[in-house]
Amino acid sequence: MIVSKFASGGSAWPRILLVVGAGVVSAFQVGKAPVALAAIQEDLALSLAAASWLISAFAILGALTGAPIGLAADRVGAGTMAALGLLLQAAGSFLGGLASGFTTLLATRVIEGLGFLCLVVAGPALIAGLAPIQIRDRAMSMWASFMPVGLTVIMLAAPLLSIVTWRGFWFLNASILLSYAMLLRWGLHPPPSHPRLYRNVRQDIGEALVSPGPWVLGGLFAAFSAIFFAVFGLLPSLLSQRIGISNDAASLSALAIAASGVGNLVCGQLLARGFLPGRLLHFSFGIMAICGIGIFSQALWAIACYALCVVFSFAGGLIPVVIFDSAPRKAPRPELVGVTIGFAMQGNNLGLIIGPAAAGGISGAFGWPVVSVAIVAMALMAALLVLPFNRRQLTGTSSDQAIHKEGEGALW
Repeated sequence: MIVSKFASGGSAWPRILLVVGAGVVSAFQVGKAPVALAAIQEDLALSLAAASWLISAFAILGALTGAPIGLAADRVGAGTMAALGLLLQAAGSFLGGLASGFTTLLATRVIEGLGFLCLVVAGPALIAGLAPIQIRDRAMSMWASFMPVGLTVIMLAAPLLSIVTWRGFWFLNASILLSYAMLLRWGLHPPPSHPRLYRNVRQDIGEALVSPGPWVLGGLFAAFSAIFFAVFGLLPSLLSQRIGISNDAASLSALAIAASGVGNLVCGQLLARGFLPGRLLHFSFGIMAICGIGIFSQALWAIACYALCVVFSFAGGLIPVVIFDSAPRKAPRPELVGVTIGFAMQGNNLGLIIGPAAAGGISGAFGWPVVSVAIVAMALMAALLVLPFNRRQLTGTSSDQAIHKEGEGALW
């Protein structure tokens, strides 16, 4: 039974995993800033509030350009956009290692963020084109795991900082990204081209703007990202300052984030078994809000706070899977899957800006416990967005078969 279950889509898995790997090395660029934050603070004499912008700046350009980049991916091909994203991240990381001041380093983080957005917008479109319908849910859950897997690996690599310094860490990441860009280009052989007809760019953007599906996905991703990175963007600092753990802060953060990857994979199975996406979203945001209160509470023991971080991470892992899996069906039409994912990623980047910056500012001004108030407020807003999630008018007219056929022709 298991053999037959995977046989029909088995030949697609190597290339699917290659795309997931591109996401993992890109996630390194998100996680390297929290890992190296203390070293950068010391080297450049920065406050925690200022240094936290190195995390948020990664998402600034993406918060403004997600939809246009998604539209570009629909036109030039997802594979080309993915390779370009890896190269941009490599350039930003290399220039960041050379930066002599905070402003320059901040600018290079924006370049990295643009490349990250190109890759992450292209990734789900590649998966949709590569994965047969019968393995689509599992393939999307595998794709969604790129972030926790990448964050876990980069945090476990924190001991390298004492050997290569944070600048060497940046150079190392640049070499990994450049190598993977060449591997991706070699590994994804262009399929036979299909005729592709597009309307005017302004018409495509206009159609996406008036469709509720992309907006709901963007809002949900914004809320999730803000909540998640409000906790995990500053978790090493929280563990060392708030809970009193310093030497093992990065390793413990990595283990907690790994729970999100488990949540990704569990969600893929739940969707495949027929669980409603809206109910999974309500469950996830509710658990994250409850855990957020406990994580920043001064009344709980350190071990209890850390256990809540693990549960928080697992629950959060369900949300990206639901969003990525739903994007093709929420797109106004098959040709606009990329721009729909772009809307979602604009929301993700907006949350990545708001979450760490807000948490850093609030904790510095009012103390860690007040951060939980912001987390609960964002979770409540997300719960309101979930209410219309399963309504018929949010569902695009495209079928899964049409999306797969369209994706196959858009790889390069």
